[in-house]
Amino acid sequence: MRDGIRLGVDVGRARIGIARSDPSGLIATPVETVPRGEGDLARIRSLADELDALELVVGLPVSLSGSDTASTEDARVFAAELAAATGRPVRLLDERLTTVSAQTALRGSKRKGRSQRAVIDQVAAVILLQHALDAERARGNPAGALVDQDGGS
Repeated sequence: MRDGIRLGVDVGRARIGIARSDPSGLIATPVETVPRGEGDLARIRSLADELDALELVVGLPVSLSGSDTASTEDARVFAAELAAATGRPVRLLDERLTTVSAQTALRGSKRKGRSQRAVIDQVAAVILLQHALDAERARGNPAGALVDQDGGS
């Protein structure tokens, strides 16, 4: 397992959930929800710089069958832009059911409406990042596909 903080990034149309790992890569914790749009890449770059992140893991939304969805290309483009903006490695990782898992985890909480939506994005980023950390620990290799800054993976 490589040492270093990783950032998990759950990209949505309106919000981006951000999570981080501890330096030893054992556990993921929520950081914040960034509004999608102007300044989003700069804010994530700032977080990556502040935490001296080793890499960023971006969720790739695919259907349950593994096919592309309407959001798949958006996530690929965002990941490439993020790689260019941060100058750090970015990996795309299948995120099937992370938002559903986050909603289930928060179902018993007292948060409702808008405040719950922002937290759901962070929890989805935590679930995504924890999956990446666990997979790397089990296999010995980083999880997900490395993204080129020009959009390829």
